[in-house]
Amino acid sequence: MTAPPRAVGAAVTRLEGRLKVTGAARYAAEHPLPGLAHGAAATATIARGRIIALDTAAVLAMPGVIAVLHHGSAPRLVDAGQGDLMLFQDDRVPYRGAAVALVVAQTPEQARAGADVLRVEYAEEPHDVVLTADHPRLYAPDHVNPTYPTDTATGDVEAGLTAAAVVVDATYSTPTEQNSPMEPHSSTAWWTDGRLTVIDSNQGSSLVRDTLATLFALDPDAVRVVSEHVGGAFGVKGRPWPPVVLAPMAARQLNRPVRVTLTRQQMFALVGYRTPTIQRVRLGADRDGRLIALDHLACEQTSTVVEFAEQTCVPSRVMYATPNLRTRHRLVALDVPSPHWMRAPGEAPGSFALESAMDELAQACGIDPVELRVRNEPTVEPAGGLPFVSRNLVRCLHEGAARFGWSERDPRPGIRRDGRWLRGTGMAAANYPARSRPSTASATAEPDGRYTVRITASDLGTGARTALTQIAADELGTPLEQVRVLIGDSDFGAAQIAGGSMGTASWGWAVVKAVRELRDRLAGSAVPADGLTVRADTTSDIEALPAVSRHAFGAHFAEVVVDPASGEVRVPRLLGVYGVGRVVNPITARSQLIGGMTMGLGMALLEEAVVDPQFGDYANHDLAGYHVPANADVRSIEAHWIDEEDDGLNPTGVKGVGEIGIVGTAAAIANAVWHATGVRHRDLPIRPGR
Repeated sequence: MTAPPRAVGAAVTRLEGRLKVTGAARYAAEHPLPGLAHGAAATATIARGRIIALDTAAVLAMPGVIAVLHHGSAPRLVDAGQGDLMLFQDDRVPYRGAAVALVVAQTPEQARAGADVLRVEYAEEPHDVVLTADHPRLYAPDHVNPTYPTDTATGDVEAGLTAAAVVVDATYSTPTEQNSPMEPHSSTAWWTDGRLTVIDSNQGSSLVRDTLATLFALDPDAVRVVSEHVGGAFGVKGRPWPPVVLAPMAARQLNRPVRVTLTRQQMFALVGYRTPTIQRVRLGADRDGRLIALDHLACEQTSTVVEFAEQTCVPSRVMYATPNLRTRHRLVALDVPSPHWMRAPGEAPGSFALESAMDELAQACGIDPVELRVRNEPTVEPAGGLPFVSRNLVRCLHEGAARFGWSERDPRPGIRRDGRWLRGTGMAAANYPARSRPSTASATAEPDGRYTVRITASDLGTGARTALTQIAADELGTPLEQVRVLIGDSDFGAAQIAGGSMGTASWGWAVVKAVRELRDRLAGSAVPADGLTVRADTTSDIEALPAVSRHAFGAHFAEVVVDPASGEVRVPRLLGVYGVGRVVNPITARSQLIGGMTMGLGMALLEEAVVDPQFGDYANHDLAGYHVPANADVRSIEAHWIDEEDDGLNPTGVKGVGEIGIVGTAAAIANAVWHATGVRHRDLPIRPGR
């Protein structure tokens, strides 16, 4: 019998693609249920203070309104360690836009109408919503996301800077950014005989299940969370947010299904964002551009209800060889919503500062920016001394430079003109951790000769469902059509969330382990009449991994044109080359890399959530005022990867592609703007006014 062609590495169209384009795929807010009620959140109009009174009588008299939940009427919750989920438990208002009540009605329109007219009286207090580098309440957190040390130091940075022949000392800033996926957060909940079921839009149903179990004092087995189709996330659905608490709360109180869906405007306050950063980078080098010292300090903000410290300086711990290296993070708790993950949290803003500073060092030393990075290539991880399981940054730099035509570049800035446009090119390097986390999966041999794999994975539009089917089919030695992969149901068991570019690596490992055991159990035996199922857990396998540095690397190249009269910046060309391990599906991998690069373009030129200090609110909390790249902004964009086989990662050889595309892209564009104009921009976004 001829073996089927290998599925891993093949360009397979998304298996659920037809369902999505025909509207058959149901998202979280699209499941019909008998007796369904709808909840709309009423949000605070002050940035700090207390609720004195709520006038619920007028709202309850409105057509279709069933109930109003607030701190005086809502069920009590058990603290799950996330203060912004302890909804309606007291009268405190920690930030403008916080949920202060939930109006439940027969239709979503009636619920929103009630929330809009709900009168709330406040005792307002002075607020502080502005991050500054010299804020008096800055402190060093215990750790930064997820568990990195806050500070690291090797050698003597100050002595190294003093001894350096060339020093770059510059401050860079990045603004608040919003994820803004197409699908807003939505949760539908109902209770049956004490068991809670939630249909939710998230990046990890088992994590949401565990959080809800704690909040509502339930056994985890008494909670089921389903998230089969997700309309984008970028990190913003990586942890539970208010809708997934409000819907079960109201459903329990009313004894009927309740759905809570946020408006686009509410997403700017209630579901996390990328913290603004102020970063000081100091580089010291000899005349040949070899680093003697690197110092990276990042100041960030968090809320007063949850501490979240982004790992902004972590790229500097990995990228370049230097005997003297120091990285530090400082945090201040402000009267703002809680920040959280946004694509490549930490690495994206941190790489902007580091890679911009490296470009300034190349300019100061008179060395080509690509060559400068090659000269500072380390043999081990600079901060920790761990060996790299693989590191192909230099290959990415050289291949990217060749594909881009970098050798034709005149290094002098501000001299190339094309009509009214000044034209320039820039580059930056990138890295992102290649991690795996414990997951469980089951594999079933069906009596009809087909196979079913169940895993609590989440497909955010990334193609995870398709990639896992390819992995399972190869391990089983069967055609793709014979394998069905079911995802997004917490009843399938614990699994890593879709985040940190480790979804496919983590889930693929569990799928491979389950399928191999199933294959061994079936060797020489017929499938039982009722099928055969095996379960696998990768916890012990991942705990046994040796201590090495696992990262993906890449190189970005950008061409920009700048109108010196208007300040308009356009990006005619972006190119990236990556070392990301084994690529399971070239179609979906390329889409992920291009998506990351496009978000990097938005980070460089467009995206900024502007806070009004007087009112403590975003002045542009919708997609009319908060601009993300559209088709007109993205011209030629190319993503390539080098062949990279790495057996020291996981059984699939996968490193992950979801986030490395954004890391360094903003710096490459900013460096190209300097080359076009001779003007260095250290504050993002590079708006015409700047």
